[in-house]
Amino acid sequence: MKDILFILDKNSELTLQAQLREQVTSAIMRGHLSPGDPLPSSRRLAQRLSIGRGTVMLAYQAMAEDGILDSSERKKFIVARDLAASNFRLPTSKSTEGTLPPPSQVQWDQRFKRDISKQRYQKKSSNWQSLPYPFIYGQVDPTLFPVNAWRACSREALARLSIQEWGPDNVNKDDPFLIDQIRTKVLLRRGVWVERDEILVTLGAQNALWLLTALLVGQDTVVGLEDPGYADARNAFATRTDNVKPLAVDNGGMIIDSHLHDCDYVYVTPSHHAPTTSTLPLERRKALLEKAEQQDFIIIEDDYEGEMNYVGEPTPALKSIDQSGRVIYVGSFSKVLAPGLRLGYLVGSKELIAAARDMRRLILRHPPANNQRCAALFLANGHYDAFVNKLHKVYHQRWHLLAEALDRYLPEYYRAPSFGGTSFWLTGPEELDTVVLAEKALEKGIVLEPGDVHFMQEPAPRNHFRLGFSSIADEKIEPGVKILAELIEEQVNQTG
Repeated sequence: MKDILFILDKNSELTLQAQLREQVTSAIMRGHLSPGDPLPSSRRLAQRLSIGRGTVMLAYQAMAEDGILDSSERKKFIVARDLAASNFRLPTSKSTEGTLPPPSQVQWDQRFKRDISKQRYQKKSSNWQSLPYPFIYGQVDPTLFPVNAWRACSREALARLSIQEWGPDNVNKDDPFLIDQIRTKVLLRRGVWVERDEILVTLGAQNALWLLTALLVGQDTVVGLEDPGYADARNAFATRTDNVKPLAVDNGGMIIDSHLHDCDYVYVTPSHHAPTTSTLPLERRKALLEKAEQQDFIIIEDDYEGEMNYVGEPTPALKSIDQSGRVIYVGSFSKVLAPGLRLGYLVGSKELIAAARDMRRLILRHPPANNQRCAALFLANGHYDAFVNKLHKVYHQRWHLLAEALDRYLPEYYRAPSFGGTSFWLTGPEELDTVVLAEKALEKGIVLEPGDVHFMQEPAPRNHFRLGFSSIADEKIEPGVKILAELIEEQVNQTG
């Protein structure tokens, strides 16, 4: 029996039997009790409710006569397996008023300081894994995930001695083992040399951005970020300030010019610009750092897909060439391991990390310590490096296949990313509506992402879209693009 607390009012005009019937019926109707679920014995329920056992039996028998309950030979009652046969429906008499929740009298929309529900963000198709052409971005291919290696690390993390280390309440501390692995196995690949107390483990990059927003952004703060850009960075900053400033991008990422001058913070994705995948050239990185020094602003570097460089020579992270401590670095394991793992890291000055650690304590104390230990073992045992190398080979192949398919069917819609990544950004004619296209494509089993949410302006241009290839099988890429091209041609011809 599910542990549902029924509350009876002995001062009610209704009999106790009627109240019990109504509450059990309501629990079934609302899904709290399912067909086949057993009800407590009449003796047990009577003791719990401090009523007579006969009252419970009469209520049960009445519901059994109505077909709502079934009784077994041993006089046990269960929710009827075939409720449809009983014409079951929630009673509508006044007797139900005590069991149904009253309508809310609170005007919550007037109490919200920010209405987050109206923010635009990239929605993901919930059934993408069952569709034949998932050009979805930011998801992992379950066939590539190193299940055996992760399982071995999970077992090791569950050893008794390990549990003694991660099991206690660590308040605001991170697993020092994971901190050392991030410091020596991950950040060094990006040319970032830092001390242990300059790293904070987060629940992904988004959690890091929220912590920075809570700590650094006020009503009058001006935050500049790429336009188009990462929608949920924009949304996070917009919860604290209305001064979110669009900064133009071109084929080389963010344009470094006078528009930066009044910014307090500048958010940038230099490794692979979100969403166009452009890589910020070294000259622009240096220019951005010089501007930050001259204009006294702080750079928030989201090393978006920093590990997914398999075409050209690695470009150093902004943080690696920062000489004045003006770069805050945000990283994540989402694009390599799995977004559902929710593990990332924030890198900055000791003072900033200490403050972020205190802020994190108030929100969630620390990310789950067992996941931290498992990830640390995965890194320490060499599985992470091996998996990154495997992904490079697979993604490089898919990168070529998608480029070839686009060359064949949509040659004027895209520019191939220069440094890898896991997606292509496409721009069609102005009359193309990719929101409508995405709906039509889904009917054909194709998942794509309209690009309008990445633009700050409203209404945003609707002729851009993104095709990811991290989760689609090689053999599905070319036929998927072919079908997509046919849908685009059909829409453009209709509007033209």
